[in-house]
Amino acid sequence: MRHAAGFDIGTSGLKGVVVDADGRTLATTTQPWRLDSPRPGWFEQDPENWWTTFAAVTRDLLSRAPHPDVVGLAGQMHGPVFQDDAGAVLCPVILWNDQRTEAECVEIEQRTGGRIADWTLNPPRTAFTSSKMLWVRRHRPEVHARTASVLLAKDFIRHRLSGVLATEVTDASGTGLFDVRARDWSAPALAALDIPPAWLPPVVESVAVTGGVNDAGAAATGLKVGTPIVAGAADQMAAVIGMGIVSPEVLCINIGTSGVVMAQIGAAERDPQGIFHTFCHAVPQAWQFLAGVQSAGGSFQWYCDTVGVPETSAARSAGQDPFDAVCRAAEHAPPGAEGLVFLPYLTGERSPHNDPRARGCWLGLSRRHERRHLARAVVEGVCFAFRDLVEVAVGLGCPAREVRVGGGGARNPLWLHVLADVLGRPVRPAARRDASARGAAAIAMHVASGRHVADIADAWAIWGDPVAPDPANVRLYEARYPIFRDLYGATRPLMHRLFAQA
Repeated sequence: MRHAAGFDIGTSGLKGVVVDADGRTLATTTQPWRLDSPRPGWFEQDPENWWTTFAAVTRDLLSRAPHPDVVGLAGQMHGPVFQDDAGAVLCPVILWNDQRTEAECVEIEQRTGGRIADWTLNPPRTAFTSSKMLWVRRHRPEVHARTASVLLAKDFIRHRLSGVLATEVTDASGTGLFDVRARDWSAPALAALDIPPAWLPPVVESVAVTGGVNDAGAAATGLKVGTPIVAGAADQMAAVIGMGIVSPEVLCINIGTSGVVMAQIGAAERDPQGIFHTFCHAVPQAWQFLAGVQSAGGSFQWYCDTVGVPETSAARSAGQDPFDAVCRAAEHAPPGAEGLVFLPYLTGERSPHNDPRARGCWLGLSRRHERRHLARAVVEGVCFAFRDLVEVAVGLGCPAREVRVGGGGARNPLWLHVLADVLGRPVRPAARRDASARGAAAIAMHVASGRHVADIADAWAIWGDPVAPDPANVRLYEARYPIFRDLYGATRPLMHRLFAQA
């Protein structure tokens, strides 16, 4: 029996899993890590912490499961790891949700004569790697001067495990430097932005083998020397594989720290509005439309960590899940939260507004409202933000005959029922929580078994029963949704004035 290990180097922590050829989980573990915010709107992490945590998680898995025949990697997107010629990390990683690079996005448009989206199919975004590289050049010239390579999260782990510099098409798609049609780096983009091509690793398909574990990697992790390391995928694309969504008929919503709406497409097409990105799929010769809600589960986590402390503290004291405790409290508030609406733009918004200066708010507060109403409004606001993107996807011609939901939000009935009611269509939850790590393992198992990655993804997927919308709640949310839509435009000038004063 073949075994594969999959790892997801995420924003909130690292997940690892070992599975057999039938997709059965033999061992799994999760280790959280810190998110640093040195200034408002800035988010960073230390890659060295990623590596030490990865080594510890791997050793824990190997103490409880067979050594894998192959290793697959997934990871958070966009954040550049700057290394010198000896492989030493030169500065903290500027993460995907960091909003400091608004000026660099304008610079990218200017330096490319407005052609960057023609070259890469994606207009510049503060999330993308390219804008962060320009920011480092301007604000940290000492780092820029010493840089020899720039890697993304999972590819940094690959380098530490094997000494190999490599990335793959899904993660490269999110750099803002990649020709998504040709599935290779964009020479015009690199030239216009004056980025040395030698800094960027070779690009392969997600299913390719990128070397094996070397002596140093084996000593740190306990993996066997020579164990093949498969290219893997960016976390969201790996999650699609882990959930078994390999058909253009299915729309995927992943509710993690950020929220993502994804649809598989058969050709590299550009969204003329620029709301959806066009990225390569982990399945060779397929592509995806992808758009992100910047703070989806992140909005709810913020609520739990601040306003919802009484519920979360009581839950921890009782040995219960704090997330579930806040959801239970929110269930006692009626749909619509008695006239309360929440904008989930706590760290700016990526799609559909592309506004790093956007901020969150509650509208409609009265003396009747309690914490349960506030919590429910947060859930509803995030689901309204998902509806924004689902409507755009349908307008782009994505069939969306079925909506499947993964991520942390998929495990809670409140989130599923509100999402179904807001969308006005059934949603089907993934039965497993570790979709990105399992997706990385599925991609790796393709190498170990020779089976097509889409066949493995489909065979391994386990889904819960569809959650149907409640007609009365659908009518209520139909009336509330236009208010949510109008609220951003009405408050945008005030948001920007406050941002300037922060």
